[in-house]
Amino acid sequence: MGTVPYLVMKVLHVLAVTLFLGNIIVGILWKVHGDSSRDPKIIAHTLRGIMLADRWFTMPAVAVLLISGFGGQGIGRYPITTPWILGGIILAAISGFVFMTQVGPAQRKLLATAQAGISGEMDWAAYARLTRQWNLWGVIATVTPILALILMVWKPV
Repeated sequence: MGTVPYLVMKVLHVLAVTLFLGNIIVGILWKVHGDSSRDPKIIAHTLRGIMLADRWFTMPAVAVLLISGFGGQGIGRYPITTPWILGGIILAAISGFVFMTQVGPAQRKLLATAQAGISGEMDWAAYARLTRQWNLWGVIATVTPILALILMVWKPV
């Protein structure tokens, strides 16, 4: 599989994986860092930054992942049922589903809670409950693409 178009797809795929995983992992660090301030204004600012980074980096990386992944699969003439390809697709789909249905909504609620705390009394109990949800679903949304990466590199038959 040394053709130039295949190698271009592979390079784009690796770059997109790097951007995607890097951004979601760094987002965790920023959330913990913002929360440690115990200042609703800083927390809200941090959450807006995480959500903006998702829009600017994570989502475009997902688009490049899909295009380059399916492009490389097609150019390389790998059957979609190849275990490491199908497994990667399933794991990525789980991650996307969890992000869209759980992590994203939790982030928006966390931001709304922090913004309400700027002008009034911060509801720390609600924020802690939402953070536990964000953490639980965020682990799933992060571990599944890491497992997909392992499958893509390991390529078990």
